[in-house]
Amino acid sequence: MKWIYSIIMVLPLMAFSQEEATFYVQLDDLPLDEALVIIEKTFDVRFSYQDKVIDDKTFNVEGDFYSISEILNLLTTNTSLKYNRVDNRYIIITKSKILNIQKLEDIIIYGFLTQGITKNKDASYSISPKELGNLPGLIEPDILESIQQLPGVISPNETATGLVVRGGTVDQNRLIWDGINMYHKGHLFGMISPFNPNAADDVVFINKGTNPRFGERVSSVINIKSKSEISNTLKASIGINALNADAYLELPIIEDKLSIQTSVRRSYTELFESYTFNQLGDKVFQSTKIDSENNTDDDFSFLDYNIKVNYQHNLKNKFSLSLIAIDNRLDFFNSESNTNTDVNDILDIKNVGYSATWDRIWSNKLSQSTKLFFSDYQLNYNLITSNNGLQISDFDKRNKIFDSGVLTEFNLQTNSRDVLSFGYEFNLKDVNYAFINTTDLSFVLDADKNVERTHSVFGNYNFKTSWLDLNLGFRTNYYNALDAFRFEPRLLAYIPICNQLKLQVSSELKNQIISEIDETVLSDLTLENRLWRLANGEAFPIINSLQSSFGFIFSKNGWRIDVDNYYKRITNISALSLGFLNPENSGFNIGDRNIIGSDIVVEKRYKRFKTWLSYSYTFTENKYDGINNNEYFTSSTNVRHAVNLSLTYSHKQWNIAAGWRLQSGKPFTESIINTNDVEFLGVNQGRLKTYHRLDLSATYNFNFSKFKTLKGKIGCSIRNVYNRNNQLSREYTGNNSLNDPIEVVDKFSLGFTPNILFRIYW
Repeated sequence: MKWIYSIIMVLPLMAFSQEEATFYVQLDDLPLDEALVIIEKTFDVRFSYQDKVIDDKTFNVEGDFYSISEILNLLTTNTSLKYNRVDNRYIIITKSKILNIQKLEDIIIYGFLTQGITKNKDASYSISPKELGNLPGLIEPDILESIQQLPGVISPNETATGLVVRGGTVDQNRLIWDGINMYHKGHLFGMISPFNPNAADDVVFINKGTNPRFGERVSSVINIKSKSEISNTLKASIGINALNADAYLELPIIEDKLSIQTSVRRSYTELFESYTFNQLGDKVFQSTKIDSENNTDDDFSFLDYNIKVNYQHNLKNKFSLSLIAIDNRLDFFNSESNTNTDVNDILDIKNVGYSATWDRIWSNKLSQSTKLFFSDYQLNYNLITSNNGLQISDFDKRNKIFDSGVLTEFNLQTNSRDVLSFGYEFNLKDVNYAFINTTDLSFVLDADKNVERTHSVFGNYNFKTSWLDLNLGFRTNYYNALDAFRFEPRLLAYIPICNQLKLQVSSELKNQIISEIDETVLSDLTLENRLWRLANGEAFPIINSLQSSFGFIFSKNGWRIDVDNYYKRITNISALSLGFLNPENSGFNIGDRNIIGSDIVVEKRYKRFKTWLSYSYTFTENKYDGINNNEYFTSSTNVRHAVNLSLTYSHKQWNIAAGWRLQSGKPFTESIINTNDVEFLGVNQGRLKTYHRLDLSATYNFNFSKFKTLKGKIGCSIRNVYNRNNQLSREYTGNNSLNDPIEVVDKFSLGFTPNILFRIYW
């Protein structure tokens, strides 16, 4: 991958500042000319405009800390005016020339938890990686790690991608990049998000009240978009931390017409293994051959890159093309000299996606967005065993997904406030997996291949009054291979009782046809043993979900309290009945899951300090046919109580964050292991010890010269400051038959793990 390093090194000092100073601003429906004077004094900027452009317009900004970019975005949202930044100080305000009839989403809370996170009226959260303030333990805005700061989200296995959202499983979260469904589980086996934060422009996270345009998953949606605006100036950045190097570039081609943006990120572990990488590796590879063998030779690397082309044909037609590629590779070789046996584990995981988008404005009331997308996911694992230089066996595990489709959506402004959206989506999924063991002959241990064509029609009506913001929606799916219809009604209501108190109510039905299964690993590498497969209507039925929630937001005098209570029921989930639970039948079992929970967030800002305390209560129980006498038992991922206390401080170029996390230990099945047998004491009736850790992070922004054209950023972070040895799980292996001995495998958390960052911008 010499070309990767070449790109990173060839971008000399090409970067741009993504950090802006923030100031406290509060504007209570002031006339726009008065508001602009206050903004000029606060941010040391100057506006230029014609008086008639701002006549009869007012500007309202809730009291909080903002950057000038955030203020200008609010100006566009609230007044429909267009701004053009001539340079860092001078800004021109004009009437918008583009007929933007779809209003930007209304925002309830600016700076939710930290700068760069907002909570919207449609119950979603918006995250702007380039605006994101410091978060504890993070020196860069890792997208999935940032989502873990939000209430109701937890990662019981302490990875970036292992998100359990309101009791749902990881495979029930839909990950989307520019309209492309993504299946990759993350770099370094989930420890690092597979999405480069420098390439992401906006992230929308939805855990309730899901817009009907989103289907396929029953738990949450993480919709990531790269920049869709035309870039008229050259912008770039390069950076390096203790795990990887990356580069980002925005390149204008034709002014106001055509631009390209690209990014690349590559690990350098084959050249140098830092202390940070070794700490992450110790956690990932614990209880595997890589951890237990000393006579080894292993090679691990990861790579991701993105390319986006934006083209503005005219005021009414806009096009974009997007490419994303993610690649992980592990080649592990172990030689046992006493037996002349060599074992080679080769694991290659790739996810490549493409999308094309056409946005069309038909009139000042009607617009359309159409997207074509394709995703190719491939997992290939080989365990090759040789004796005296001759291959004697080859175990091959494969998982492939070809996911393609088209989605078109219309938005109709029915009056000055209300919006009707409706559309159609066609999706084709081709999913297969296979386990093949080769000695003298090849034997297929297990295999499955299914193709599903789904037709979906959806619609949503957003009705607004002074006392109610109501979304009523539906989604109808027809699964061709299963010959099955599913109807999904959606409801979301936002009710402002008064300036200080707002209520939110939601209810929705959702369905899912693709999910992951656990397979019994024939080697003891025990990495990536979860494979995707499609519902077939028999052993794997369509997963169904019902979720309802009720909550409120109270804010006054710098205090903010956000409370949300919910109930979720998921049916037709499948689980592999492990041998220690049911040794006479290690098949798949169908069951359901009940979840009740409550999320509470309390925030307080005082000058440059901001602190928040969040608490989540979740009770999750499962029931499967043929397991535990068909009675409910606690889910193995259920973390009953979770507390997150964080404090951030910003002053001039410094940003500092500290966070302490406390949560209940995970459930596990207790056992008494004797010499020849094992006795299990009920399914998941035990609990591990309480988990807690302290994280710190700090960044400093600086200028290389007085002209401020070249800027830099340095940072450091520490995870698990006091090196707490938290136990994450207790598992049992060796359960393939009644006579197979069972071993206890305990896995522990990440230890004391520092990281450093150096980045330059132009």
